[in-house]
Amino acid sequence: MKILLDENQLNAGVNQLALEINKTYRDRPLTIIGVLTGSVVLLADVIRKLEMPLRVGVVQTSSYEGSQRGALTINTQMMLDISDRDVLLIDDIFDTGNTMSEVVELMNALGPASLKSAVLLCKTGRQKVDWRPDFIAFDIPDEFVVGYGLDYNDEYRNLPYLACLEPSEISSTSEITESSK
Repeated sequence: MKILLDENQLNAGVNQLALEINKTYRDRPLTIIGVLTGSVVLLADVIRKLEMPLRVGVVQTSSYEGSQRGALTINTQMMLDISDRDVLLIDDIFDTGNTMSEVVELMNALGPASLKSAVLLCKTGRQKVDWRPDFIAFDIPDEFVVGYGLDYNDEYRNLPYLACLEPSEISSTSEITESSK
């Protein structure tokens, strides 16, 4: 594994992300929705740096059955009521954008006062949608990354840094697409 972002770089990026969110919302109450499971580490780190009143909920997405990409399912059972509230959706990575696009569409249908999005990572050149998240900590090259909440076969989420897996470290039977949530 080659380290792409070390702990200090990640901390600086998260601090900058939180600063931008604080400037945008100031003292307005904010509802934060984290996308499980990849955003857990980012979600925990960001909310400790925010200064406005906030509520936190989660939504779970899945588009994998084993190692094959399938239809996206969105589980909103743990999501808070977002109608007429300022909402910030937090996810780990913006890859093709398909997952976030569908989650944003679902959330917009629930009538928030405003809806913005934040991600730790945006992969260069992979997007298949016409928009980008409102807040991005890092733009990264098109590499398969793990650590800081991101996984490969449910491993590596606990790494305190972000690393690129080498092709030899990736099973030849797995399809490399968006990080599994």
